[in-house]
Amino acid sequence: MSRGGNGSAGQAVADGAPAVPEQSCDLVTVPARQGLEAVDILRLRDGVGPVLHDGPCDTLGFVVPAGTAAGWDVPGSACTQTSGRGLALGALCGEGSPVEPPVTGTGWLVPPEGAGAAATDPAVLRAALGEAARTIEAVDRCQ
Repeated sequence: MSRGGNGSAGQAVADGAPAVPEQSCDLVTVPARQGLEAVDILRLRDGVGPVLHDGPCDTLGFVVPAGTAAGWDVPGSACTQTSGRGLALGALCGEGSPVEPPVTGTGWLVPPEGAGAAATDPAVLRAALGEAARTIEAVDRCQ
């Protein structure tokens, strides 16, 4: 099956194989310092989906399943619905050439082709962000 840049999701690609169906996702945005700690925690334990880095804003964006934004309430973070705005899991599952970040001015910290999952589980991300915040607080107290 061909994916990514060879065709639009939900349509056949040039070689006749169906493309990956569109599966919308949401984006959890956190300050870069907390996000980097959370990425380390997730990589060591449960795996992490694609993560965007927005250098000018000093934030990380974790790709999470669609619907996460409706119940997201973690202080210091935001979860944005992306359905209909060009960010879809199907588009992130490219084979071959690297997938370009869907948001202008960002880059991949964890690219889709190097991620352990199509999206990060929201409950697992919530726990990792909490642990990251406690770690940062402890480090700051020691300085």
